[in-house]
This record gives sequence, structure tokens and C-alpha cells, in this order.
Amino acid sequence: MKLKVYTADGSSSSEKEFALPAFEGDKGVAALRQVVLAHQANARQGNASTKTRAEVAGSGKKLFRQKGSGTARQGSRRVPHQRHGGIAHGPKPRDFSQKINRKMKDLAFSRALFERATEGGLSVIESVEVKEPKTKLFNQVLTAVLPTRGKVLIVDDQFENNAALAARNIEGVSLSEAGNLSTLDVVRYRHIIVSAKGIETIIARANGAKGGES
Repeated sequence: MKLKVYTADGSSSSEKEFALPAFEGDKGVAALRQVVLAHQANARQGNASTKTRAEVAGSGKKLFRQKGSGTARQGSRRVPHQRHGGIAHGPKPRDFSQKINRKMKDLAFSRALFERATEGGLSVIESVEVKEPKTKLFNQVLTAVLPTRGKVLIVDDQFENNAALAARNIEGVSLSEAGNLSTLDVVRYRHIIVSAKGIETIIARANGAKGGES
């Protein structure tokens, strides 16, 4: 698959063939959906908790006599339909995590890369580096590569210190190392810029090499 390859300063580009996985039809789409859902579920803390009628504070005394009041009989202030009463069927702490096997993770990661590359959202830059840790310098390179952009993910095998410092204050820009790139990251960002070293690591992962989290 051909991707645009930019020079380190973003001033010029050329097209180069990369051994990214290719798909026909809907293969891998179901796996991609399931893995994205699993990532989102695993990020949930699951600590929402409400009190039942047995746990709320309040008197257990009968509110009024059984008969003769002209209203429905009531036995306790702590029942769910009373103000400040307990919650019926409310959430309790639970584990939302889902287990996904390695084969499905790898398939989903490859499919996500294929989709992003097909849509033109995956670009390669020779190296992610700036001479000084200044946001202005990094922003100039980013603007040269993507004149109009929204949220952007910058991926490198290992970030140079100047680049990491220069990029951290730019709105909408996130950094990720190639070994830690997840399927959810590929799906979430419409524009991904990968260094030459980073794309090698990603291709190795997509084509079966172990390492990182899909």
C-alpha cells in the first residue's frame, strides 16, 4: 500500500510502498468493533454505587396508622418511593472488563490500520525531531504536513526529548510510541503521522510480530 512520506521538516513529500496488511470485503470489521468495545469497557472503573433501602439512614418506624388515614399504607421512610429512600435496582461496583484473544486483537489492529491508510489518514515522516524544544518549531512542521487538521496522533519508535517537549502544549496533538499503539488509538484519530522507524515497528506488529498492545 502506498503512503505519503514527508521530509523531517515537512517541506516536501513522495509516495512509497509499505507492506501494510490488505483486506477484501468486511473481513476483520466485526473483530475491530469487538476490540474497540473491549478497550472502552476495560477503561471503565465500575465503581458507581447506590444505597438500597437497607443501607440508607432513616427511621424504621411506621409513618402512620394502618387504617383510617385515607392514603396508601406505608411501613417505612426508607422505601424507594419515599424521598431520601433507598434506590431500587441501582448500580453496584462491578467489573466491566472483557477478555479478547490475541488472534482477534491482531486482526482488529491490522484492519484498523488498513481503514486509516485507505482513507488517507496515515502519513509517514522521515523523523520526528526539532532543533530546540519550542512549540513554534514543532507546529511549523505539523502545519506543513497537515495544513488543515483536527486531532492528530504522532507516533514514533522512541521520541526525542526536544520533540516530546515541543509537542506537549499543542492543542489536539497526542503522542504515542509505536510499540504501545492500540487499535482504539488508530480508530480514534483521523490523522496519524508516523516516523520512518515507527512504521517499521507497526508493520512488524501488523504482520504477526509479537509486542505492544493491540
